[in-house]
Amino acid sequence: MKWLLIAVIALILLLILIMATKLKIYIHFYHGNDNDRLKIQFKAWFGLIRYKIEVPLIKLDDNSPTLVVKEKTAAGPQEDTPKQDTKQFSAEDLINSLHDTKSMINHIVSIHKIIRKFLKRVTIRNLEWHTFAGLGDAAHTGMLTGALWAIKGSILGLISHYMKLKTPPSITVTPHFQFSVSQTAISCMIHFRVGHAMLAGIKLIKYWKGGRPDFRTKPLSALSDDGTKTV
Repeated sequence: MKWLLIAVIALILLLILIMATKLKIYIHFYHGNDNDRLKIQFKAWFGLIRYKIEVPLIKLDDNSPTLVVKEKTAAGPQEDTPKQDTKQFSAEDLINSLHDTKSMINHIVSIHKIIRKFLKRVTIRNLEWHTFAGLGDAAHTGMLTGALWAIKGSILGLISHYMKLKTPPSITVTPHFQFSVSQTAISCMIHFRVGHAMLAGIKLIKYWKGGRPDFRTKPLSALSDDGTKTV
């Protein structure tokens, strides 16, 4: 009985330690024409626990909408032959469609609240995003530079809205008017408590299992708790 009590206390202390652990994620991404690299490092307990992921090559295929990683291409979906079909919709179909739309919106909003609450506990430090861009034409390069500044400003606004920016970000866009060039480098450090991530995951699983939307139309009824409700 004594050893059982000690084991239970040890497990509780271990669980508390894991939940209180601060996980740091270092992200480094570089794009230079066709040379792309992504490195993600995970660190915890002052670097005693480390894990690193490196993807040496990421690019889009020029001939198809596929992703090339380490010279391996993931084939895209095959195009199906278009079919023509005539369907009739009743008033009941319209009511069920409106009901499903409302249920889906409520479901998405609820999930969004869970994710947003977790992101509020995520902190970003040392965010750097430097871009060198040029199209070989001064006018077009100027337009591209303005568009890049607008895109970066919008993304930075979303990040600061959903997460905590502890240090001022370093953002630059350097135009090259004489020749075409496309280079960008992104690096940052993200950290959060493991317990916050576990709590968010438990809430998502619990909500999805116990709070599935009650769809009534046939295409979406399979996602409901009772998949037999069809029209």
